Amino acid sequence: MISLECDNLFSTWREQARWLLSHQIDPSHVSWGVAEVADLFATDEQYPAECGPFQARIPKALLELLESAACYHGEQRWSLLYEVLWRVSHGDRTAMMSGDKLGSELQRRIKQVQREAHHLHAFVRFIALPAEAGPELPEYVAWHEPAHDILKVASQHFVGRMGRHRWMIATPLDGVYYDGEQLMHRRQCPVEWQALAQNVEDPHSAMWLTYYSHIFNPARLNPKVMEGHLPSRFWKNLPEGKLIPGLISEARTGKQRDGQAKMIGARPGKRISSGHG
Repeated sequence: MISLECDNLFSTWREQARWLLSHQIDPSHVSWGVAEVADLFATDEQYPAECGPFQARIPKALLELLESAACYHGEQRWSLLYEVLWRVSHGDRTAMMSGDKLGSELQRRIKQVQREAHHLHAFVRFIALPAEAGPELPEYVAWHEPAHDILKVASQHFVGRMGRHRWMIATPLDGVYYDGEQLMHRRQCPVEWQALAQNVEDPHSAMWLTYYSHIFNPARLNPKVMEGHLPSRFWKNLPEGKLIPGLISEARTGKQRDGQAKMIGARPGKRISSGHG
């Protein structure tokens, strides 16, 4: 068994996969893991450092699919990609298609990555720092906890949306900072970025919570649909997240009948003249 470690970088994995293919090393003889595990399963077989004689023609579309699927966090993250690459390089392009068992898993991972990118665009909440914070700090900061490695690519979305403002997104793993001209990605998010994004106070949060609680319509609540569009794992990082469980509870205990939030229902009605003398 050959055990490799690519530091979760697609570019590194691609070079390793090219070398493996050139020596015609079957996927069943290769695994990827962390460096410590790789040492435990190191092979006794000797292979030259340079590439071997086999040369495969790989379609560009496959490389794009593999690079997208490489952002997925899960078991066999890199081994599955090599298995797909192996089959396609040997003439079996069904490995790229959803009708194939392996291809179906590849496509499922790509969809999960794309959905996670959508979640970043939808659920990131930028908070403005005070003007006196100074030009050395971003103007807006946000904290997000993605399930897959989508930040570097998906954060490009905000370059156009935020104009020339300085902004930063921190996550438990990586982070991005836009200085008004260039987007910088850090694979290891600096601790100070994480602390800033997690501890900043939003001066407008009370206004937003009041607005959200007033527009919530319990009569139209479908918890399963809501969970599908707004997964509960994101609630803790959204200002309105702390309101959602209570609003759902109220809806389940009778508020769906009158279609009004508690505060709205408690307001006095307005007398309207019938127009008759």
